[in-house]
Amino acid sequence: MNLRSLPRSSLALFAAAALSAAGSLGLLWTARPRATARPASEGAESTSADILLGSEPVGGSGGDSAASLDARTRTLLARPLRVTLPGADALSIVPERFGFAVDESRVASLALELSNASSELRKSLLASGLALEAPVTLRPELLEARLIEAKNAADRRAVSARIDTKSGQVKKDVAGIRLDVFRTIEAVLGAVREGRSEVAAVVEEVPASHRAEDLSGVRFDEVLGYFDTHYNSDAKHEARSFNLKLAASRFDGTVLFPGETFDFNEVVGPRTEAFGYKVAPVIASGELVDGVGGGTCQVAGTLHGAAFFAGLDVIERHPHTRPSFYIKMGLDAAVAYPTLTLRLRNPNTFPVVLVESVRGGLVRAEILGPKRSQAVTFVRKIDVASRFDERDVPEPRLPKGERILSQRGVPGFNVTRFRIVREGAFAYRERLSDVYPPTSQLWRVGTGTGVPESSLHDDEHPEYVADDYLSVTQGPDIHSPNVTEPERGGGTTEVRVAGRYGLKGWSAKEGAFERRHKKGVVSTPEPKKGAATKSGKGKR
Repeated sequence: MNLRSLPRSSLALFAAAALSAAGSLGLLWTARPRATARPASEGAESTSADILLGSEPVGGSGGDSAASLDARTRTLLARPLRVTLPGADALSIVPERFGFAVDESRVASLALELSNASSELRKSLLASGLALEAPVTLRPELLEARLIEAKNAADRRAVSARIDTKSGQVKKDVAGIRLDVFRTIEAVLGAVREGRSEVAAVVEEVPASHRAEDLSGVRFDEVLGYFDTHYNSDAKHEARSFNLKLAASRFDGTVLFPGETFDFNEVVGPRTEAFGYKVAPVIASGELVDGVGGGTCQVAGTLHGAAFFAGLDVIERHPHTRPSFYIKMGLDAAVAYPTLTLRLRNPNTFPVVLVESVRGGLVRAEILGPKRSQAVTFVRKIDVASRFDERDVPEPRLPKGERILSQRGVPGFNVTRFRIVREGAFAYRERLSDVYPPTSQLWRVGTGTGVPESSLHDDEHPEYVADDYLSVTQGPDIHSPNVTEPERGGGTTEVRVAGRYGLKGWSAKEGAFERRHKKGVVSTPEPKKGAATKSGKGKR
């Protein structure tokens, strides 16, 4: 009987009969057409009932020995299987190495049944031209681990349409790709059973949240809020400058519709070398260390400052574990993928556009919209300042007795901060608290001999000073001092009261923060007395 000449209904009946016969043995099997025709001539019936792995028999009525069948199975499972991935290198999977195996005891049991000439199962298979599919087992955790690695390379984040605020043009959206690990495991298992040499990984398209057509009509005429921070753009800080520009480029031009939330980590993505970031200093447990993506927090902090003064809702924001010199305490935002993020929500009835640029030593963030009507005030006062501890760290790269200040200590601060938003005759106030733990002062103490390494030098950071009281107001009817032309989105004014902590030398004056030097203890000169000041530029 030629299987190809059978109508589909007859084929289904034969397959059902074969499976029913296999089921009578208490075994679960799948029957499928033979890959190659066994009949010697058209209309002749098969003379062998087989169990196939792919197109190769691994058991059946042919009478092969168990050792021969076992060797054949191992040979088939040692053939590489190519798993193709979109936009990434294909994987070469050797099934045997990833936990694939054929259940040899079940093959042996059924082979014995197929060798019996009176077996109903054998008769059904011979009559239908079907063969049984070998039972392939799998330890999925081995393949799962490999596919998760591949997923990191293959997955592509969806990029929403954005606005190029310089040209006014809309940048088109790009759909993302997500590899489905578990459905890919199923596809690989099916390919192994069928004896294929290649299979495509299962992926799904991830649509962008905003399509280009969604952005038509979005207005960004006015600056609703802005904020600036400075960075060192010299060659020594090239890696950090690069990270600043890369992180800002990930969300520059992002549109937030009414009620939508912006998640910094979700949009900017992982800060890894695979995503283009370089090694630069980062804060880890209060200490400055080298890490991939250093500088990203400045981008987040600058954006937070602009959002704060634009009146956006700050859903999630984390202070640093030590104050940063580039931004005022209370306005910074620590981010670390995937644990710490910055989340902002648009409370307005109109869309807003997030803009951030990095150039010439200045990071500037702006929130754009149709018209600014609010005046926003940031108020911060220091409640408590706590002393830092000092530790000596042995350093064999320094001659014995030499001391280098590898990390300048920073006092801890407990601060209270407010946001006061005024619009016409109405105003509301938010009250929040931040805690900045003390940063230890670390000394490298020489234990070696010879000339010290040139890479070792004192920490270049100065003593940290912070105004005891600081008030910053930004709004459409405010004009910054010494600015003659009206500023886009209004100006900024500051009121500062230096108090105990806002003038240079305050820590030495307090008596608990004296700085030891290589040749002894040196006290910083007494600071000049000062009063409250007003200016367009403020201390931290």
